[in-house]
Amino acid sequence: MTLVLNEEQRLLKDTAKDFLTRVMPVTALRKLRDQKDELGFNPNHWQQMVELGWASMVLPEAYDGLDFGYMGLGAVIEESGRTLAASPLFSTVVLGSTIIIEGGSEEQKSTFLPQIAAGALSLALALEEKPHHQPSDFAATAVADGDDYIINGEKLFVLDGHSADYLIIATRLQAGTGLFIVDANTDGIERRRHHLIDSRNAATVRFNQVRVKASTLIGNAEQGQDILNTGLDYGRICLAAEMLGAASECFERTVAYLKERDQFGVKIGSFQALQHRAAKMFIELELSKSVVLDALSAIDEKRADLPQLASLAKARLNDVFELITNEAVQMHGGIGVTDELDIGFFLKRSRVATQILGSSHFHRDRYASLCGY
Repeated sequence: MTLVLNEEQRLLKDTAKDFLTRVMPVTALRKLRDQKDELGFNPNHWQQMVELGWASMVLPEAYDGLDFGYMGLGAVIEESGRTLAASPLFSTVVLGSTIIIEGGSEEQKSTFLPQIAAGALSLALALEEKPHHQPSDFAATAVADGDDYIINGEKLFVLDGHSADYLIIATRLQAGTGLFIVDANTDGIERRRHHLIDSRNAATVRFNQVRVKASTLIGNAEQGQDILNTGLDYGRICLAAEMLGAASECFERTVAYLKERDQFGVKIGSFQALQHRAAKMFIELELSKSVVLDALSAIDEKRADLPQLASLAKARLNDVFELITNEAVQMHGGIGVTDELDIGFFLKRSRVATQILGSSHFHRDRYASLCGY
């Protein structure tokens, strides 16, 4: 296992950095927020990402994908974290397509994956029902009714749920967990968009006697939880990569400020106390890079320790992102808490991202359980 990117992956990362810096800087997110944009992302920007191959990067070649691997996608997502780029990439490609690839029927794969690769279809995972992440405890139900199922329940914090074309709904079945892929405009589905503090897109989705065909079930009840867990672990690792990019950008902006800001006639970066704090952030980031790369390589290599590495990566980046954004605001002083400065966007993103797909407490407990402690 080599914890470095190969030449193709580095080129991809550089291309992503150039595109995102030019086309989707933090100011683009600020504009979406200030205008209370209906979609919460720019569809033209998303189509440009699709044309760069990002939507098809981890899809199998048989379904119009590039099969480039998660090390490559992780490099792209890390760069998107640096600019807080708003797009359906995470909800559609990482969470949605993974679940279809892992458990979908041939018909489901051939129907949905080529459309995802072409940027013609977006997905959202309707999972959470409580304030804290509980990925196997569902009140939402799917009850068999002849050749159909009737779905009832409510899902919270559905990422990109307001704009997705299809929803993957996690439900309780009599024999286990059911995952259904359903047209978001089906009768009985009600979606309510939320404007989150970090400007990420999410919605509450209610299901009232939603009738769906049995063919919309991904896998079966016995497989459902395993398929979901795999998709969530892929999502946790990719989210950790995004958080790594955001934390790295925040750190670099802070170090640059330390070199520019004068106080008492000297640069504040010359103060030893601030140097020590910056050194601690640097060390934590370097360790985090290794953890994320190891986790991404575990996906591509189909390693047995992937669940442990997913929880390790998410718990570590939760802590490191919070540490670095806290320090960044403090080191910038009074202007660090003003809306004019971009640092506040990273602080807000850290608070939301740490709760998506599990807090540090959740993943430490899960890691201990997986390791038999």
